[in-house]
Amino acid sequence: MSDGKTIAIIGNPNSGKTTLFNRLTGSNQHVGNWPGVTVDRKTGHICHDGIGVDIVDLPGIYSLSPYTQEEIIAREYVLSDEIDGVLNIVDAANIERNLYLTLQLISLGLPMVVALGFMDDVRAQGVEIDVDELERRLGVPVIPISAKKGENMHSLLDALAHGMRAPSRQPTYLHGVGAAIRHAAALLQPLPLRTCSLPFYAAKLLEGDRTLWVRYGGDMPPEMREQLDALAEGMHSHANSTDNEMVLADALYDYIEEVVSASYHRPAVHEPTVTERIDSIVLHRVWALPIFAFFMFLMFWTTFGPLGTWLGEGMEHLLCELLAPAVRRGLTAIGTQAWLIDLICDGAIGGVSGVLQFLPQIVILFFFLSILEDTGYLARVAFIMDTLLRRIGLSGKSFVPMLMGFGCTTPAVMAARTMENDDDRRMTIMLTPFMSCGAKLPVYALVAGAVFPDHPGLVVISLYVLGILMGILAGLLLKKTIFRSVSSDFVLELPTYRMPSFRGTVLDMWHKAKDFITRAGTVIFLMSVVIWLLQNYTPTLAVAPDAGQSMLGMLSTAITPLFAPLGFGEWRATVALLAGLVAKEAVVSTMSVLYGAGGDSALLSGLLGSVFTPLTGYTFLVFTLLYMPCISAFATIKREMGGWRWAFGVAAFQTVLAYLAALVIYQVGSLLL
Repeated sequence: MSDGKTIAIIGNPNSGKTTLFNRLTGSNQHVGNWPGVTVDRKTGHICHDGIGVDIVDLPGIYSLSPYTQEEIIAREYVLSDEIDGVLNIVDAANIERNLYLTLQLISLGLPMVVALGFMDDVRAQGVEIDVDELERRLGVPVIPISAKKGENMHSLLDALAHGMRAPSRQPTYLHGVGAAIRHAAALLQPLPLRTCSLPFYAAKLLEGDRTLWVRYGGDMPPEMREQLDALAEGMHSHANSTDNEMVLADALYDYIEEVVSASYHRPAVHEPTVTERIDSIVLHRVWALPIFAFFMFLMFWTTFGPLGTWLGEGMEHLLCELLAPAVRRGLTAIGTQAWLIDLICDGAIGGVSGVLQFLPQIVILFFFLSILEDTGYLARVAFIMDTLLRRIGLSGKSFVPMLMGFGCTTPAVMAARTMENDDDRRMTIMLTPFMSCGAKLPVYALVAGAVFPDHPGLVVISLYVLGILMGILAGLLLKKTIFRSVSSDFVLELPTYRMPSFRGTVLDMWHKAKDFITRAGTVIFLMSVVIWLLQNYTPTLAVAPDAGQSMLGMLSTAITPLFAPLGFGEWRATVALLAGLVAKEAVVSTMSVLYGAGGDSALLSGLLGSVFTPLTGYTFLVFTLLYMPCISAFATIKREMGGWRWAFGVAAFQTVLAYLAALVIYQVGSLLL
């Protein structure tokens, strides 16, 4: 195989970029972080005709004028020397909007291929595309594809391996703007810039791009700066605006209209599309909220109902009745010491099994969230919720991170970086942990099943509703105190409805399930072992005669009284909550170890049923719902909000509210019951 090349895949959000990336690379992917930032960096490798190609999946962006952290990452990467070319994925059904980014990428002068995606949708709309004419006007290879169906993938691979070339022409900015850009590019020749990218830098400097002015303005002679300012001023005479960014955008969009007019042939009579017909129902002013509520009910009922319960019981049987006894018999047969057998079977396997038995329910939850996103309905939900969120000072754009919070708080917090307004972004981050993450689901299922055996589903749903209500109350409080600014305008693209790709959905579920399993096999494994050792040994490393004299018992004695006013002043419950600071799933594994259940959920449920009353059990669940997020989410909040002060502030804010909510519920409940 010859030396490989590195290609960046880039496109608008909802342009099919993820589907194409999965189609090209399959399971041959690696997920890490960009240096210095907690944004997923997905890379994949393909080999075609003996040529290796590394593909880097960049965050979805609308243009190379960065406002959010993801847009900054994407632009900095394509401006670096790390890539050999660009694969631009374009939504052919929304070509005008997508070509704005395409033409900016062309102006970079890098080898490039345009993948014209969603061709099946285009044909369904009766639109005909003259691909040859589009390719001639863009000056780069254009390959029509359907990533979902695998259409034309071989041609695209050929282009990536053999057909990538620099653009044969630069984008045409109309109304005299193009002449100003060419003049500015000639002026920039002395600067240390790539020659092929001079038109891009010229356009951005005339636009007034702050980042590039800070980076290169200091190297400019005064006369160069004066000439660039004069060119920017001269563009106003051809436009009705003095906003340089708007002047350049108008000039480019007018050229895009010419390109589309020459290469797209639409039917004379417009029939309502499938998307328009569906939106007339799901965005109806009366039916929108009931339809959304139905989908949420379906998601939670499937997760916590008969299907989720049956799958969870099957996983429990596999782990506790087959795996653990087999390991114990094997260790006994080879003469392993009794204490080590107990450590492995009761501590490690018992703790991890107590968490993994809830894996099916968590996968079901991730499945529904993936379907909502891939179909395009998730964007509609944000639009529907905009009016309600504005009452607590946020826009509908905040809803997407908050909904993601039902899956996992860490990526949900990272998703807030797409918001331009700093106050909106920080407030969204502070409210997202109130949305109960999937990692808390094992705790709910365990305690609710033990304490409320007749109605565990209703109890769990009430916790999700309570989290939302507490988020609303917290939002009102924050808006009156810390975040007083007016929320930004809400502009959201509503993508075309599409059937989710089975392959893409399965890959998405696999990556999330693998992350959960990895944590169970590392963090939770270590926590289970540590908890078992602390429970069974004294500070002098002697075997503890009883749990109260163990290291864990001594630690709990100091902190358990704090929770007595909440009704669960029981040391094992207190220690479990401390373990939950590492990972919320660890609450279950810790209880399994401390109560000596060995991963047997039926035994553990019986033990918890004797420890908790319905009131104290519900109070424990409320505190679990609301107190500070796990270490992973805590570190992400620190990075996204810009310092430890914010991170500790969020943790303290949530924990105080959790304590107060649990205190009120227990004290009022004690009076009433």
